[in-house]
Amino acid sequence: MKRRRGFFLAVSSALSGLLIFVLIKVGKIRLGVMLAQLRDVSATVFAVLVALTALHIYLSSVKWRKIDSFLRSGSDSAPSAFASFAFTSVGVVCGQILPVQISMSAARTLGTYFYGSALKRGTAGSLFEQSFDVWIMGFLAVASGITWLAGGGAVVYLISATVMTAVAIFGVGPMIQAAHWVVRSTARSRWAHTRIVRWVGELEKSGFLHAGLGRQLTLLSAMRFAVQIWMLREVATAVGAHIPAWELAAATPLVTLAYALAITPGGIGVTELGYTFALHLFGTPLQIAAQWALESRILVFVSCLLTASIGVILAVVQQGMRQKGVRGERRSF
Repeated sequence: MKRRRGFFLAVSSALSGLLIFVLIKVGKIRLGVMLAQLRDVSATVFAVLVALTALHIYLSSVKWRKIDSFLRSGSDSAPSAFASFAFTSVGVVCGQILPVQISMSAARTLGTYFYGSALKRGTAGSLFEQSFDVWIMGFLAVASGITWLAGGGAVVYLISATVMTAVAIFGVGPMIQAAHWVVRSTARSRWAHTRIVRWVGELEKSGFLHAGLGRQLTLLSAMRFAVQIWMLREVATAVGAHIPAWELAAATPLVTLAYALAITPGGIGVTELGYTFALHLFGTPLQIAAQWALESRILVFVSCLLTASIGVILAVVQQGMRQKGVRGERRSF
């Protein structure tokens, strides 16, 4: 098994390198020019990017905390907002070089180890939280398709995206009901006594498959999408790439769904090529799209790394202050 995983990692890493090479050749990227643009990025613009990155991560943390409130048992303790942000930010950073489904689940599972029910809360909670990002992206991809087929621009996309977002929010209720039916039907099947079916049944009984919660999570995912587009627009501003915000918004769902396949570590190569051709599809010149995609990978990674570092430091400081307060209370007695 370890040999197979090592082989897959080697192949996927090699594929990432090959795709980046293809991107540089197809996009006719001049690495010297790109490095000069990255070196000249405005500190103010980068600070805005870091702030938006923190907001993007915070919204993901809020989603997970909402799910966690259903999944944890009476004997489990709840991590603080700072700790949750730290777990999530570490998962996001690792997701730049690993499949985000694995990195986020691992970061939150390890983070909740001392809080109780780590596997259920960290792994199942993260996968459920991320499923709503995929859910909203699926509907927004339809809006992107409508815009392309209609030959439309910003107005057509904005109307289509608004309608599809509303459909996603109100359509999550029937989806939750269907999930309940599948779980209960499986519980009555011949696989009812298998470990995975019993585990899924226990998760359902926790009450987290709730239409109201689903609508909240979908709305938060839509908000994260809006923040993500703002981030990408800031990257374009930072490097002087003239890419309309609506084109970034139209391309992102298509790229995200491709990235979800996780055929390369962190989607490296797949994401950059995806953005290049998706943006070109909506009107951005190929060379501008390719260079922006590669610069975006670098700037977003640095921004995520800085945000995660700050998040971990704040969580450690808060934990230290709590322990100091507990020791002080003990001395008073």
